[in-house]
Amino acid sequence: MDQYVTGSTIKALREKKKLTQKQLAELLAVSDKTISKWETQKGLPDITLIKPLAETLGVSIGELLSGQLFSNENRSANLRKGNFYVCPVCGNIIYAVGNGSFHCCGIALPPLEAEAIDSEHPLKAERIEDEYLVSCHHPMEKEHYLSFFAYLSAGQLQMIKLYPEQNAEARFKIRGHGTFYAFCNRHGLFSITV
Repeated sequence: MDQYVTGSTIKALREKKKLTQKQLAELLAVSDKTISKWETQKGLPDITLIKPLAETLGVSIGELLSGQLFSNENRSANLRKGNFYVCPVCGNIIYAVGNGSFHCCGIALPPLEAEAIDSEHPLKAERIEDEYLVSCHHPMEKEHYLSFFAYLSAGQLQMIKLYPEQNAEARFKIRGHGTFYAFCNRHGLFSITV
């Protein structure tokens, strides 16, 4: 492990929770001198205290260890304000409503930013009765392919996983105005709004 909890992180989180060193110490069954040592970098919490420390301070273990705190500003849970995360190793797809810290295969995943469609990624959506047929003229080979299509409306996210050697098209039930996304394993996320 190349990072461990720092004293400044513990102090900042303790103060944010409006706890004294003594109060935090009582909650963790340690002495207030121990908390002082942690905060002044004269000692480190034992590994067995990391989980209780994170829980007491109201953060995840990852946030505690990295010192990077995440706050979900999207309390209304509007799907359109969320983010896609894709693991470059295994292809795992995560969609989160709001900010967060997501890891897969030992890698911290950044939120993806969708680019407008271009000549290499000509994503199009055609209305056919009560569905959209989404397609893209794109290679679907093992080394270069579209990994998924997604249709995001105000109240619903529909996703269809794609695989190499299949057609780059999918059908979605119409759910009002929304945005279609396509993820290329080489070039990232692309979108078009309908």
